[in-house]
Amino acid sequence: MSEIEFRSDVTVELVRASANDSDVLFAARVSTQGEQTLESAASGTAADESKDRGLINFLMRDRHGSPFEHNSMTFYVQAPIFVFREFMRHRIASYNEESGRYREMRPVFYVPSEDRNLIQVGKPGAYDFEPGTAEQHKLLQEVIKRESESAYRGYQELLDAGIAREVARSVLPLNLYSSMYVTMNARSLMNFLSLRTKHPESHFPSFPQREIEMVAEKMEQFWVELMPLTAAAFEKNGRVSP
Repeated sequence: MSEIEFRSDVTVELVRASANDSDVLFAARVSTQGEQTLESAASGTAADESKDRGLINFLMRDRHGSPFEHNSMTFYVQAPIFVFREFMRHRIASYNEESGRYREMRPVFYVPSEDRNLIQVGKPGAYDFEPGTAEQHKLLQEVIKRESESAYRGYQELLDAGIAREVARSVLPLNLYSSMYVTMNARSLMNFLSLRTKHPESHFPSFPQREIEMVAEKMEQFWVELMPLTAAAFEKNGRVSP
């Protein structure tokens, strides 16, 4: 049996991008100026940069959303399967995930780190999470590792008996890592970030599960570098997708 690996992190890589603040500007200005090129959309002078920033902020503030759709980002993500189930609730992106029907799943499992809050306080819709005790963390890690190892041994036993991968995978738990490519535009990403990150500045506070928030935070870091004016306007206007 392959050596089992336990991780407490997620992987997010920017695979390719056609995303720039000028994409927003040229899409918006066609409404008033007609056809133009990306080069003419933003000339780069200080005066024009101020106008560009102002236009993007106006679009964000008044929720004129379509100019933020004329761009594209593709991310490669490795995360536990339960994160992907949450991620794919967002029907605003294109997904391709590795398939347990066509390949043998690798023995990589998620186990929460010791700084992961464990105790739910309150009721659904009005709750928070607090740290667990050292004993609770120790028990959690022991049980997850034990059950993950047992499940993967059962998976290998079924495969060795000639049972199809698509059937044998039924014994694998949700903390198994999977991988996918996800492609979306900036408007879709802002919608995702507004729901899957927790910020005190947000006009509509969200309470995401920590593991998907870890993915969202890494995606946002790439996006801020690609589209700094758009990201700043998003932050300034309460992290609400236009």
